[in-house]
Amino acid sequence: MMNPTALFDVRGEVALVTGGSGVLGAMFCRTLAAAGARVAVMGRRLDPCEALAHSIRADGGDALAVSCDVLDTEALKAAARDVEATLGPVTILVNGAGGNHPKGTTGPDRSLFELDPAAFGEVFDLNVQGTLRPCQVFGRGMAERGRGSIVNITSLSADRPLTRVAAYSAAKAAVVNLTRWLAVHMAQSYGPNIRVNALAPGFFLTEQNRFLLTDHDTGALTERGRSIHSHTPMARMGAPEDLSGALLFLASSASAFVTGIVLPVDGGFSAQSGV
Repeated sequence: MMNPTALFDVRGEVALVTGGSGVLGAMFCRTLAAAGARVAVMGRRLDPCEALAHSIRADGGDALAVSCDVLDTEALKAAARDVEATLGPVTILVNGAGGNHPKGTTGPDRSLFELDPAAFGEVFDLNVQGTLRPCQVFGRGMAERGRGSIVNITSLSADRPLTRVAAYSAAKAAVVNLTRWLAVHMAQSYGPNIRVNALAPGFFLTEQNRFLLTDHDTGALTERGRSIHSHTPMARMGAPEDLSGALLFLASSASAFVTGIVLPVDGGFSAQSGV
């Protein structure tokens, strides 16, 4: 019988993480590098990607910083060539790029009827097109080689839309649907060893949602933040490291017969009825 720990071994794999310098993206990069993968840290701004890649290398890992906008297909293609020339062909793709926009939310100062259509479209494009386009560019190599793992990042609000975040909830619901569609398409059209799954984080404090969950001046939880705590059985926000095990499971051969799933990591939030 195979050693169970070997199932999570990603040595020899090349992983690319979009949104790699963000709070959660950086954890994805560090986790994969610590497990032995060569990691491409991709983000729009090169400096934070370089800083993270340098930190990973200082810890004994192998990492490359890549500056790229996930909504620019030609830039993605150029990045794919650079990554392959330096690290090798990408075999693990983590689509961590995404986020929200204050003008795409409702609240005391903005009703449904005052939502900015441009901001709504921006949120939708970043989350949906920003997932699709890397899948097209880096998934092509996986299709040619007949193997690979794609991990998309969705949200609990995809299934149970949360108040205020209209654009974000709709966009993440589309990411779930796209994940399932891609899982079937890639397996049937290009080989059963290409898997597509998604992580659905619960509430993690990031730069994208900080304005909703904490007070700008004091840093204390807002009423919304306190409500989240009260509806989370584990009674806390998630820490980035709480996603490490789930990410490694979906990225590695530990999930060799798993595709098309959405794995929640939420402290029990989705299981709580509220009563």
